[in-house]
Amino acid sequence: QVQLVESGGGLVQPGGSLRLSCAASGSIFSIYAMGWYRQAPGKQRELVARITSSGSTVYVDSVKGRFTISRDNAKKTAYLQMNSLKPEDTAVYYCNKVGTTWPWGQGTQVTVSS
Repeated sequence: QVQLVESGGGLVQPGGSLRLSCAASGSIFSIYAMGWYRQAPGKQRELVARITSSGSTVYVDSVKGRFTISRDNAKKTAYLQMNSLKPEDTAVYYCNKVGTTWPWGQGTQVTVSS
């Protein structure tokens, strides 16, 4: 059974930065495309960034140029570097496999506010 543990969220002012981490255990991590998802209050969960097993990345337009997804397969960890944060980035952030997902972790809260 795969377990995902997200960390690194917090309260940040607009224009600030955060780096999220996602540690996976219990399965082969390196062969799967991984994604960072977010869910804002009252909204559906959305996939905002994805990275293939070979490192190719895709971003949703709203975060393009500000967020960077990366992975360390040896550590079974995915990262999301978030720069130039905006209030509309406020959400709970989750990582998971792209496509058929594993059980969701608890997520990490990101709040962008002055």
